[in-house]
Amino acid sequence: MLFVFICFSRNVNPGMMFVCKIPYRNSTCLIQHFTITWEKDEREVVAYSIYVVDDDSEMREVLSLALESKFQVKTFSTAGSAIEVIKEDPPDLILLDIGLPDMSGVDALREIKNLHPEALVIMVTASTDIDTAISTMKLGASDYMTKPINVDALEISVRNALDKIRLRKEVQALQEKYLKENIPCFVGESNAIQDVMQFVDKVAKAVDTPVLILGETGTGKELIASAIHYKSPNFNGPFLTLNCSAIPKDLIESELFGYEKGAFTGAKAAGKKGLVEQAADGTLFLDEVGDLSLEAQAKLLRFLEEGEYYRVGGTKKLQIQTRVVSATNKDLVAMIEKDLFRRDLYYRLAVIKVEVPALNNRRDDIVPIARHFLSEFSSKHGRSFTGFSLETEGYLKNHQWQGNIRELRNLVERGILVAQGPELTPQDLGLEGGSEGVSPQAAEGDGGIPILPDEGLDLQALEEHYLREALKKAEGNETKAAKLLRMSYYSFRYRRKKLKDLQS
Repeated sequence: MLFVFICFSRNVNPGMMFVCKIPYRNSTCLIQHFTITWEKDEREVVAYSIYVVDDDSEMREVLSLALESKFQVKTFSTAGSAIEVIKEDPPDLILLDIGLPDMSGVDALREIKNLHPEALVIMVTASTDIDTAISTMKLGASDYMTKPINVDALEISVRNALDKIRLRKEVQALQEKYLKENIPCFVGESNAIQDVMQFVDKVAKAVDTPVLILGETGTGKELIASAIHYKSPNFNGPFLTLNCSAIPKDLIESELFGYEKGAFTGAKAAGKKGLVEQAADGTLFLDEVGDLSLEAQAKLLRFLEEGEYYRVGGTKKLQIQTRVVSATNKDLVAMIEKDLFRRDLYYRLAVIKVEVPALNNRRDDIVPIARHFLSEFSSKHGRSFTGFSLETEGYLKNHQWQGNIRELRNLVERGILVAQGPELTPQDLGLEGGSEGVSPQAAEGDGGIPILPDEGLDLQALEEHYLREALKKAEGNETKAAKLLRMSYYSFRYRRKKLKDLQS
């Protein structure tokens, strides 16, 4: 092993460059020359992490020396030890040797990609076998390098990989900015919505998998669907919406799959593409999917299972890649029992289920969401307000939001249009003196609501007690139990699941 120590006789500053060439049996040397560069690069403000996985200690040291001046480098002698760390702390880039003692680099690559599909991996090997190189690239390797390693070539390969990461992070930042500015249901820090957001992040990446969104009317199911789309790799593709309840049953099939020339009376002469085709390489959102006819359900099932369909009046089989996200506020399981919804379609749509919590179940988010709408509508209507009064915020927190986010949105817009002062008051929102709202004072004892005892109470235990009592009286039927507690089926499901999670 050849070690070289370099000492500077004077101070060095950013921008100075030093080159050190080390001739060392050029035919077999690991590095033909080593370049030391100290430059100020704005792209390197963020420290990228690189894992080097190689059973050759000299190679690990060489690669570490070549990279550690600009990157955070960790080295591993086995695939297994690297994978254990990657599970919890995935790096930006992995340099992976093919010939490892515990498993082949190809198998290690496959496992890494299963853990983190977006992981960037550069394969390193002493072999020049082109078949091996091709196989690793098919598995998702970003590049392939042979030993001896040329540092200049290594730097180019690493830079290319990190440029991909930088672009990916920029896209993610733009996506997050869009979501925060345009999707109010994502505003807030409650555990309920944070859980949903984290789940959306995961499911968005699986572009071939259908998603079923469940929740009460007005909870923002379409907004969740758009979030899934804009967080997905297909975010540049179209996002189209079809309200299944708003289309006549005899037209729903042609809306979904299109029609050919002369398919029916009134059809366009040139025919028409359906929404499934128009949303190619993007997302089709089917709102109120529970309102589809059984015939339309059968056609949709075929498309989801086979990826193929026929236009109305057509004989040519068409294939397209379109992600289907659906939503409903109905109890599809109960509809299945009544033969109103196909069981096989339900299981196909509900490969992934996202349950959106009602606004009443995320009260800490009510005021932040209201402020979001205040900013949005103030700009829209050309008005300016300092915010909500403390009294108004109290009313907002204690109001029973039967219409969820949609109701809150409408009340805030109403307030902006009628308000005269710098702050929005309960009167502006229509919350005071009527059945629409519950005052802070009423929530503390008036109207038949028990007063909080001086010694306090166990709210979790109380909630659990009433959930159990309702289920007992409803003989285990969750829909009936929810009605007894004057809440929606999905609110009941959410509260019951939340309690189970807390107890587990």
